[in-house]
Amino acid sequence: MQGLPQQGSKPLTRFSVVDVDGKRAVKIEADESYANLVHPLNPVSSTHLAWQWRLEKPLAPADLRSRSGDDTAIKVCVFFDMPIDNMSFADRQLLRLARSKTTDFQPTATICYVWDTQLPVGTTLDNAFTRRVRYMVLQSGNDRLDRWVAEKRDIGADFLKLFGDESKTVPPVLGVSVGADSDNTKGHTVSYVSGLVLEP
Repeated sequence: MQGLPQQGSKPLTRFSVVDVDGKRAVKIEADESYANLVHPLNPVSSTHLAWQWRLEKPLAPADLRSRSGDDTAIKVCVFFDMPIDNMSFADRQLLRLARSKTTDFQPTATICYVWDTQLPVGTTLDNAFTRRVRYMVLQSGNDRLDRWVAEKRDIGADFLKLFGDESKTVPPVLGVSVGADSDNTKGHTVSYVSGLVLEP
């Protein structure tokens, strides 16, 4: 489990293994908290990521366009080993600073697929705190609450769409994570992820 570089006394999002409708899943519960459950990998060339997710309690105050609202009820993220030289000077310095404050894994490029409450499906945007993380909204609103929704993404194509301004090739994948955070909006959310698989 991985928190923020300077988590301090901020609570960590809780993760547990449960059975929901016959599926073994990771339950993710954020309560004014932040954390990701990270699975690091040796650099691997993968093109597709598949999973199922289920949102039980959404996060109405979230607004990914602002720092005060930068929370996610559920997210699935992919970490890429993009050469640091591809980044701007300012981003390189900020990344080095972040890495100096923690021993946790800090990748150069991250895509986070999110289930948002208000942004339309297909929306892409930079994280409000760092351009090293970029969001893609796959589900939106409350119409599909309390049911399993299957996803499959061409992560190579998504990388070029979101990070094409910095790289014309898809770098190796260094890891994946699931998580949720409600530390900025002081909310509470419950969600589940099952069957997360990287495919060649």
